[in-house]
Amino acid sequence: MTSTENALQTAVRLVLNLLPEQGVTAEHIREAAEDVHFMLSRRSEVPTIAELIRHVESLTIVFQDVGTSLIDTKGHVEWLSERRAETQWKFWERYRRYMEDQLLMPPKVVRRLDDVTDSVLSKLEDPMRPGPWDRRGLVVGHVQSGKTSNYTGLICKAADAGYRLIVVLAGIHNSLRSQTQLRLDEGFLGFDSQFQTRSDEAGESHFIGVGRLPGFERLYAGSLTTSLESGDFKAARAKSLALPVVDVPVLLVVKKHSKIIKYIHSWITGMQGAVDPETGRKIVRDVPLLLIDDEADNASIDTSSEDSDSPSAINREIRRLLHAFDRSAYVGYTATPFANIYADPYEDHDDFGDDIFPRSFIEVLQAPSNYFGPDRIFGLDDAGERGAVPIHRAIQDESHWMPSGHRKDWQPPAEAFPSSLTAAMLDFVLSNAARRARGQGAAHNSMLIHVTRFQDVQQRVSEQVNDALLTIRDRLRYGDAASESQVEDELRERWEDNFVPTTEWFRVSDESLMPLSWADVQPHILPAVEKIKIRTMNGYSKDSLDYYENRASGLSVIAIGGDKLSRGLTLEGLSVSYYLRASRMYDTLMQMGRWFGYRPGYEDLCRLYTTPDLRSWYREITLAANELRAELQEMAAQGATPIDYGLRVRRSPAGLSVTAANKMRRAQRVQLSFSGANPETVLFDVRPSTLRANEEALTSFLEHVKDERGKPEKRSGNYLWRHVSGDLVAQNFFDSYKSEAMAWRVRPDLISKYIKAALGAGELGDWTVVLVSNTAKIDKEGKPTERATYAGIDVGLTTRSLIPDGETGVADGSSGRRMRELRDEHRYAIRRILSPSDELIDLTDEQTADALELTITRYEADPGQRTTAPTTPSGPAIRLQRRPDQALLVIYPLDNSRHSDLVGMPMVGFYVSFPHSEKHVTAEYFVNPIWQQLQAAGMAFDEGDE
Repeated sequence: MTSTENALQTAVRLVLNLLPEQGVTAEHIREAAEDVHFMLSRRSEVPTIAELIRHVESLTIVFQDVGTSLIDTKGHVEWLSERRAETQWKFWERYRRYMEDQLLMPPKVVRRLDDVTDSVLSKLEDPMRPGPWDRRGLVVGHVQSGKTSNYTGLICKAADAGYRLIVVLAGIHNSLRSQTQLRLDEGFLGFDSQFQTRSDEAGESHFIGVGRLPGFERLYAGSLTTSLESGDFKAARAKSLALPVVDVPVLLVVKKHSKIIKYIHSWITGMQGAVDPETGRKIVRDVPLLLIDDEADNASIDTSSEDSDSPSAINREIRRLLHAFDRSAYVGYTATPFANIYADPYEDHDDFGDDIFPRSFIEVLQAPSNYFGPDRIFGLDDAGERGAVPIHRAIQDESHWMPSGHRKDWQPPAEAFPSSLTAAMLDFVLSNAARRARGQGAAHNSMLIHVTRFQDVQQRVSEQVNDALLTIRDRLRYGDAASESQVEDELRERWEDNFVPTTEWFRVSDESLMPLSWADVQPHILPAVEKIKIRTMNGYSKDSLDYYENRASGLSVIAIGGDKLSRGLTLEGLSVSYYLRASRMYDTLMQMGRWFGYRPGYEDLCRLYTTPDLRSWYREITLAANELRAELQEMAAQGATPIDYGLRVRRSPAGLSVTAANKMRRAQRVQLSFSGANPETVLFDVRPSTLRANEEALTSFLEHVKDERGKPEKRSGNYLWRHVSGDLVAQNFFDSYKSEAMAWRVRPDLISKYIKAALGAGELGDWTVVLVSNTAKIDKEGKPTERATYAGIDVGLTTRSLIPDGETGVADGSSGRRMRELRDEHRYAIRRILSPSDELIDLTDEQTADALELTITRYEADPGQRTTAPTTPSGPAIRLQRRPDQALLVIYPLDNSRHSDLVGMPMVGFYVSFPHSEKHVTAEYFVNPIWQQLQAAGMAFDEGDE
């Protein structure tokens, strides 16, 4: 860290300390910044008041909503509330101060981390409680969202409470294990494990992280593993060191490898175990174990065949280790819990114990507001009004260089080296230079290139990337001689046409980002290029991402690899990603998204290069993950337990699998209900044939509705029919409506099938149909509102803004180009079609009042991001008030005139508000054994072909 950066960090920390804990205003920040600037004015390097305000504002505006919990209290004794006052939380207080003072984490995020770790710890057992007890839980976070910080905090509190052996299973590669150990050295142990084994050893110079904080006494802990890549657990070393596990907390950070976990079992049972006379097994008593399973959906799941007598190796050894303690707690952490929900909660074994299904609790974390996650990146964030962040760049020139389905002996032709990859490398150079211009020169900078899983091919890619980097470097050093194209001219053009507009886009919502001109950036270009290194990350290469060794000056690296880069490993300062690696599994694909995370001060400098198909897949799996979280939240509100909860993961119609087949061998394909659901069209096929077909379907449907129910009511300009039969809705609308192929959450055929099944049980017979008509004379652009006529009814067309489904117009300054690309893709995407008040249109006053009361009750239990109580009912509350026969169909004819060749051809969209029902099933899902048993116990379902 440079002296300038250190001065800024010190000043920011002082300002934060002067602010009130709650209700921070802009005036508070300005006054504190002025006071600190005056206090430090005699120093040689002092940040300006404006710089201080900008940095502090970026921290104080960050918030994080409360999480959601499913818990089973069976066999559990509440303990934390009573123990809290009598326990000295020394490890936690030290880590909390480290996060606030050294890592400069936003105060609200630190407070939320305190709450969340308390919540998880409280669901474990009091380590002082005599055994036997065994708790199994799962914490669901987001990819690259700070899970390590979360379980570091949990480890600190667990150690304070009395857990003595703490085992962290940290992925399947040495690089990830080493990185995790280093993070725990800094956040929990306080010393560099490469040089020390315990914190009471001599060697003051090797204290790091929390160990260097002033004002804290030395806290005693030990580690039998180190942050060296070769520092995994070794039984011989553990025996020779003989750390007193009973007296001080001992940490083991190990690879998720069956032999290593088996070595730990042999070591601890040999040292602390006593033979149980009933079973003959060695049991470790009076040593409470906390086992943290990072990336718990990877390698930990039992993938053995159904007829196997023994679980798969890693699953078996995890279970055997837990089974060897009379007091144990297992906490899995993952962002993609798809595989975990298929674990069998009823599987038990005399030697290995229960499977690792999270039967005790599931804790769902909310990401902080500054999380650069898939909702923001792919334009699915309801809170955003401007669509996806403008960082996407479409790769469309890779097929000859890296064809899909290539084999391990593929030789990517050098002459086919993609111009898109060259562009990505130039963007990385510009990103590095811009960060230097912003005073972030000592920060790490990374570029990810993930194009193949084969190590031999990765090596060839590295050679070509190195040649391309040398070419860029030489052109900058020596010029381009007689060439008409000058590299500095290319870089300047990219900066002014690409980066400057993107920064302005981000500054609309984040003024703390510093705008830069080409004159600001140009002097830093060559120094930035000179600093860039190439690292090949696979089993063949000896390269490593040596961020720790370069912590003083910062590492600038282009990391090329596959599996090593695709799970758990954090690429520090990642700004540019070039990604081609396809997977047809939800969890694998999401975990490959290393570009998710936190990008303070350089969000606008990030770029994601990938193909249109992969971008569409990521949108789909983001929606699937969001649906899973929404289901968890709904069940938590109803007080469900993990065992009660029938976790459901939708099967993708695009052919994506939720996870590897051997992880879901106990899953079953079923048809599930639209009970309480709200399908709505947000993706449209804009080919003329589809538009005409849906126009004809709507006209025919309305003719039938008029025949059955007569003239419509007029409500706020809209046309409304009550008591329309469900048969008419299913057969005359949904059976005829054509949806976009990628609109996987809206399947008219499945909706129709569900309605018909419900009618047979006496439900969904009473529909309200609303045809929405825009009463405005002028649209947002000042043009006359477009109109259309259906079944003799004249309506004003509703407008909904486009969400770019790919490269945005910001990249090249041309919205017209993007519209042409979109038309070629036959796809039009919007965020929502519903105007929220429309869902209330058919409710009675009593139903509306009850829905609002329920909405307010839920707000009071969890305010989330809201600062004031709601005044209108929420969608879930509305659907809970509907009678089982009372459904609503709202039809929106949408203006499509922005497509110049489709004028006069509106899009027809719809929204359905379904009441709750527990009887009928239509949407395709894979379900786990719990859900299957719940269904067998009382809910009818149809098995699909499998």
